[in-house]
Amino acid sequence: MVREDGKRNFVLREEDGTETSVFSGSMPRQAALKAARRLDPAGSEDDAKSDAVEIQLREKGTDKVHIFDAWAWNSSAPEDKPGWMEGKITKGNVSKKGIEHLDE
Repeated sequence: MVREDGKRNFVLREEDGTETSVFSGSMPRQAALKAARRLDPAGSEDDAKSDAVEIQLREKGTDKVHIFDAWAWNSSAPEDKPGWMEGKITKGNVSKKGIEHLDE
């Protein structure tokens, strides 16, 4: 369901079907990128991509489950970072695998 601000809510589904965190975004990929940054980060993007994890996001109000391969890694903060930002940041990326529909 689309909110008044145009964003949609997506619930992170675990392997056993339980739903935990809620991520919002105008597109499923935007929410998946937010979820990917919560993964255990690897030392580099190449290491992280080889250890990609499947994540499933169910769009609230629908039976659609968006499936992504996700990975995260640590990186140096940009040179023009704000003063409160640490020297290391976590970056994430995703690759969409498809959409499934729940039978529940």
